[in-house]
Formats: sequence, structure tokens, C-alpha cells
Amino acid sequence: MKKMKQLALLLVTLVSISTYAQSGFIHGRVTDSKNFPLPGAAVYVQGQTETGTITNVDGFYRLKNLSDGSYTLEVNYIGFEKASITVEIKGGNGTEANFVLKEGIELQEIKINGQLQGQTKALNQQKNSINVTNIIAADQVERFPDSNIGDALKRIPGINVQYDQGEARFGNIRGTAPELNSVTINGDRVPSAEAETRSIQLDLIPADMVQSIEVNKVVTADMEGDAIGGSVNLVTRSKPGGRRISGSLGSGYNFLTQKPMAIGSIVYGERFFNDKLGMVISGSYFNHQLGSDNIEAEWDENGNMVDFQVRTYEVQRERQSYSASFDYAINENHTLEFKGIYNRRKDWENRYRLQYKDIELDDDGNMVAEIRRQTKSGTEDNKYARLEDQSTMNFSLGGEHHFGIVTADWKASYSKAKEERPNERYLTMRYKDVSVSQDLKDTEKPNVIVNDADARNLNSNWGFKELSEEFQYTDDIDKNFRMDFELPVMTNSNLKFGFRYKGKEKKRENEFYEYEPTDEDGFIIDATSSANTVDKTKDNFRAGDYIAGNFVSKEFVGKLDLTGSNFEGESVPEEIAGNFEATENVTAGYVRWDQTITSRLKAVAGLRYEKTNIEYSGFSYDADNDELTPTDKESSDYANFLPSILLKYDISENTKLKTAWTNTMARPKYYDLVPYVIYSMDDLEVSYGNPDLNATKSMNLDLMIEHYFTSIGLVSGGVYYKAITDFIESQTTYEDVNGERWENIQPINVGDADLFGFEAAFQRQLTFLPGFFKHLGFYANYSYNYSKVSNIKLEDREDEDIKLPGTPEHTINASLFYESKKLTLRASLNYASDFLDEYGGEAFEDRYYDKALYMDLSGSYDITSNLKFFAEVNNLLDQPLRYYQGESKYTMQAEYYGIKMQGGIRFNF
Repeated sequence: MKKMKQLALLLVTLVSISTYAQSGFIHGRVTDSKNFPLPGAAVYVQGQTETGTITNVDGFYRLKNLSDGSYTLEVNYIGFEKASITVEIKGGNGTEANFVLKEGIELQEIKINGQLQGQTKALNQQKNSINVTNIIAADQVERFPDSNIGDALKRIPGINVQYDQGEARFGNIRGTAPELNSVTINGDRVPSAEAETRSIQLDLIPADMVQSIEVNKVVTADMEGDAIGGSVNLVTRSKPGGRRISGSLGSGYNFLTQKPMAIGSIVYGERFFNDKLGMVISGSYFNHQLGSDNIEAEWDENGNMVDFQVRTYEVQRERQSYSASFDYAINENHTLEFKGIYNRRKDWENRYRLQYKDIELDDDGNMVAEIRRQTKSGTEDNKYARLEDQSTMNFSLGGEHHFGIVTADWKASYSKAKEERPNERYLTMRYKDVSVSQDLKDTEKPNVIVNDADARNLNSNWGFKELSEEFQYTDDIDKNFRMDFELPVMTNSNLKFGFRYKGKEKKRENEFYEYEPTDEDGFIIDATSSANTVDKTKDNFRAGDYIAGNFVSKEFVGKLDLTGSNFEGESVPEEIAGNFEATENVTAGYVRWDQTITSRLKAVAGLRYEKTNIEYSGFSYDADNDELTPTDKESSDYANFLPSILLKYDISENTKLKTAWTNTMARPKYYDLVPYVIYSMDDLEVSYGNPDLNATKSMNLDLMIEHYFTSIGLVSGGVYYKAITDFIESQTTYEDVNGERWENIQPINVGDADLFGFEAAFQRQLTFLPGFFKHLGFYANYSYNYSKVSNIKLEDREDEDIKLPGTPEHTINASLFYESKKLTLRASLNYASDFLDEYGGEAFEDRYYDKALYMDLSGSYDITSNLKFFAEVNNLLDQPLRYYQGESKYTMQAEYYGIKMQGGIRFNF
């Protein structure tokens, strides 16, 4: 109550000041000839470049604190002709001045409403922002064959992505792992649908559901501070200029699964009641029959395998997304806006796993292993597959209010992410003490040879290992409120300050049951009969020359009545020890000072304060007594002061020098803080939580120079440095218990790291060339990262030279395109070098994400001005996801997804 009274007093004071200092203003919107907004346009008073502003993401601007008189406003926008309007301010009132810009004369023979439209929007926002940022407009996104946000992000300098089932799932920014970055929707942090991470699953959000993607590599004081690598902001569509109907409809084909796909999207925008009420609704649908061919291995220090697996995945992925935006202009000084977006991805997955476990020498010196064949399934309700149902939603209500020279804007929002996995079933059959040998002629594609003919394929001589059913549920809820105030305080100075509150609740509630058949011999005969088995051997197994063999069918596993008299079941405490509950409250306040020092030099200084309070609880598993005990509730709190200074110097109208000193942080994963203890008896592994973890912090330096071509393009280069302290990774140690070697795994503050980087980018439409060649364009960027870890706290590795996880040394993007009035063609390459992904107990056990090279093709043809045909090909080089252990020759995982293509029509009215 005291804080609310203080807030009310502050508001009254501000309104009183603004009434006393009330002065004139000019406001309006900048659009193109089709009434589409032009964000990032520079609007300034002619002859007074210090008096100006930049249009926001919806093309709106407002110049405040103007005396009575006549003003000539000019607008400068790359790719468009300059425009000017003269307006009059009388009696300290406001006046409206809207601009409709025309395409630049030299570009008339080039299709400005295609690729270049997106480029102009993106480049103008980058050019006029004091931040070091990269923007992708929706028009640009559709020019690449990118189905989700992660795939679109990989085109940006300094970003590489990690894949799952052929789609980008997590992103690394500037050599930092996903948990050191943030993803927001309209400025609100997106909660995670997975229990053990804060990182957002990028494959949840379709690429065609956003108006633009903003990657802020420098964080200012008015932005959330938990973004060491950078912050990705997804801006949804809002505030239409008029009626708009657009969308797409198409299909595709996956060459690995030889199955079709369905894709479609729709956007409808309109204004009502004399343009006071605006509405945009949109939807996206994607249904894809995909899969992967996979091998996995674990190696010992002598270069022999101790475990080897051949996996076949069959997946149906359905992605749906819906969004809505409503804005209402009460008058020229007060507007309200509601936004909502809902994303859902459902994966129905079957996995058939052939495993050679515990490959070792027996007492006679012969190599033996236990062979297991496992079927992942689900009940009939879920198509006899494991259903992974993930969703995110974000709803917000906000307003912008002008009280004289004071601007106040606020927003309350609710976000939720959740994951459900009902009736996830695994049936494992095994054959013990099988004579085997290893084929290690090529350790990148190793194999195991089974010497015992009876054990080569599933039959009634195999034994029963395990039958389990699991129910998983995770949710992550954020409740946010923020209030911001902005006012000019001196000549060419602007003060912005505000506060934010975020309350988070996260929990995991899993149930796990094991079942044994009452008649095991009869069950084995039934399960291994020809009627209930299926052969998963492929003629063209993409991972290599491997024979998968027979498995119990998914239908047999899914139809089992586990609650009937044929099975005895029990809950397994050790498998649900990972359940937890956590709450987190973050209160933040900031002050930001924007100063125009000269017509060429601008500065931003800021200070942000964030206070974090966490409370969490979990479970501890006692292996000796097979008991699960709730832990006491633990709590912690800490505060961070995050100062920043940014400078921008205009060397010329189109050449900008930007530099910044900032401080950022990253909070530990909730699950890492829980004081849990989890045993895996089968793998001789025990995991611990760590309530004593510190948040990771970073001091950042950035320097970037950018030159923008009037013919639409950019050349830029820059360097950055991050001094990171207390970064968090898992430590693996070993302990001998009753003659067995157990792995102990616990997250710790590993140490500190210095991260150095360099970025360069070039993009340009080659309009200066003659004839056919002026329709060509080229886009390329390169990033270099180098990291070194100090103050290492990994046990027995304190003196090693190790790198920061998630830091590829080289990242390259290149795209060559042709764009005429009707035809667009594009070939794109994306490359990232290998990088350390996870520390092991020793260097040889470290896991690395291998280098990857992707090539995509896309094209479109304008049938009419409102209708076009498009075609796309993804992963033309059939690049696998590959991890290796210690050295690149030792494959840890190689997963192939095949080539996919899609095509259809896009319309825009």
C-alpha cells in the first residue's frame, strides 16, 4: 500500500509539472504508398537535426516540447525519396502530420514491394537506432525457407542455432549458450515449456507470425538485464493502417520419410469507427511427417565403444499459432492496446532403439554386451505414439498517455508455457552376454558385429527388461507489470525512467510407473510373435550401413492394459525425484538519459537495478531405502546494479559509429537451484541440485561501424568483448561404490571467461550493374569468437586450457539472389564451426557440437500484383546433427533428417 501511495504521488507530481510546462507537439505516421508502416524513419525539423525522433515499429512518431510557430518536417528513409511537410503550432496545441513516402527513383525498375521492402524497413531501424542491433522484417523472413523463428535467426550475424528433428530449437548469440540469452515477445520474456531450462524453444513459434524480429546485442537500461549474449524480441503485428488480407497455402514433401506436409497462414487487418479502433488477427498451421536416422556412441579412453545405439525416429509435427491485436485511440494523447499470441506444437513420436550396452571383456577375454531393443509408444488416443504437447501464450494490455511533455506508458501481461506428455510408454527387450566385436575402421561411423546368430534379431529367446509408463507435466507462468515515464528535461535531452515487476511460478509434476507381466514367458512369446513385431531396417539408412532389425510394434505396446490383471505395477520414486516447485519475484527500476550532444553525436547513459527473490523445493531420493523425501523450502535473494553508456556518432548521413559499455547478467536455471538428489541405478549415475549457485554476470564492450547504401544495402564491421564471471555448467566426478564406478553430476559455478568477437556483414542490391545483373543481390556475414576460461573450479581440470561452452569460432552466412519485377530466386548457405557443448569428467569426455553447413533454395513468381507462387528446398546437403566426444573422429551422435521441399501460393490484398 505504501508503494502504491508513493506511485500515486509521483503520477500527480508529473502531471502537475507537465501541465505547467505544457507546450506544442507534432505527431503522425510514416507509411509507404500501400499504407504499410515504415519503422525506423528519421523525422526531424528542417535545419535543426538535433530536434527529431525515430518512428516506432508501427511507423508512429511524436515531437514534443515545441513552441508556437511554423515548422518544416523532413523524413529520411533509405530506398525512398525524402519528403517534407510544413505545419503550424498555435496556442501550445498539437498538430498531426502524416507522411506517405514514394519509392526512390533509382529503384523503380527493381521490385521494392518484394525483398527490398523488408530490407528497407530492417536497415532503417538499424541505421537510426543507437543500439547495436539487427532487424529482420516479416517481408524478409518469407524470402527464406524458414519455418520457425530459430531458422530465421540463423541468418543474422553472430547467431548459430542447435537443431532438433531438422528444425532450429535453441540459439547461441555471440558465442554464448542459449541460457545466457533472452527471447521476448513484445518486450515480455517468454517462459520455457521445458522444466530444466529458461531457454525458449524457438521451434514453437512460426516464422510467419511476427511483424519483425529484433536482435539487440547491446542491452539498454530500459530493457531486462538478463541477456549476456543478447536479447531477441519478437514483435507481433499491430496497428494496421487499413484493410489488409494476406496469407499462404501450400504443401511439401520430406524425402527421408517420403511423406507430404501441409502449410498455411492468414492475416486480416482492419480499422473501424473512423480509424479509432484497429484490429489484426492472424493464424498459422504446419503439419509435417518427419523423422530421423540416428546413431549414438559412448567411448572409453582407449578409443573403444562402451555403448552403441542405432535409432529410428518417426515423428508427426503439428504446429499451430494464433494472434490478435486491438488498438483504440481515445484521442490524440491517449491510446490503449491489447495483444495476444498462442503457439502450440504437438509431436507424435515413435522411436525404435537398438542398443549394445556395457560393451566389455569378460573373464575369458572375449568381448560381450547386453543387447536391448526398445519401442517408444503411446496409447491409442495419441496415435500409439509419445505425444509431446508444448505451448506458449502471451496476453498483454497496455496504454500510452501524453500529459503535456510527459509520456507515460504501461503494460500488464500474463505469459504461460507448458509441456504435457501423457501415457509415454517404453517396452525394452534384452539379450544378455552376447558375443560381439567392434568395427572401428571408421570411428565416425562405428558399428557392432553380433557373433551370436540367435541374438541378431528379436525372437522368443529374448528376455523381458522393462515396461514403463510416464506422465509428464511442466508449466511456467509469468505475471508482469511495467510503468515507464519519458519527458524532455533540457535542450536536446530526454529522461526516461520506470519500474517493472515479474512474478514467476514454475513446477514439474511427473508420474512414473514400472510394470511386470504376471506371466513373463507368455508375454515374451506374444510380444515377439510375427504378428506383433515390425522390421525397421531401411534400404537407405541415412546415418550409414546399419541394420535396425525387428522391434515390438507400437500398436502392441499402446494397446496393453497395464491396469488389468496381466500386469503388476508400482510407482518408481527414483524416477520422479526431479519434480519441483519454484517461485521467483523480480522487481526492477531504471533511469535512462538520452542526450544529443551535437548534431552528429548522441549518447545514452543508464542504470538498472534488479532485485531477485527465489523460493524452491524438490525431492531427495534415498537409494538404500528406496524412499522419496520432500526437501525443505529453500530461498535466496540477490540484487544487481547494471550501468550502461552508449554512444552513436554520425560520420556522415549514412555512416554510423556505435560504441557501448554495458553490464548484464543471467540467472541460474530454477531446476539447478533445487536441492534434489536423483539416482539412475541402470546407468550408475547420481545427479544433485545446487542451491548455492551464483547468477552469472558480464561486463560488455562493443564497437561497431556501419555504412548504409542509398540503393538499399549495408556494409558493417565491429568487435566486442565480454568479461563473464561465475558461468554455470555441470561438473562430472567419479566415485567407487561397492566396486562400481558411479558418476556424480552437479551444476556449479565453473569459473570466469573472457570472450572476444568480431562481426562483419555486407548486403546490397547490385543496381549499379547493367542489364540483367542489376537484378542481382548479395548478402553475407561472418562472425569470429574466441573464449578463454580462468579460475576453473572443475575438479581435476583446474590447470587445463578450456573454452566457454556454446562458442563456435566461425559462423558464416551467405546468400545470392535474383530479383526482378516478377521473379525472385535465392540460394543461401549457413555455416558454423564446431564448439564445446558440455564438459565431461575429463577432456576426453567433453561433448562437442560438430561443424555444420546448410544450403537452402527458395524462389517465387508474381502471378499478379497480389498473388505469387513460391517454392523452397531445405537442407539440400543433407547436413546431419552431429556431436563428438573429445576428438572429432569419435562420433557421439549423428542424426540425419533428409531433404524437404515445399511450395504453394501467397496472397496479399
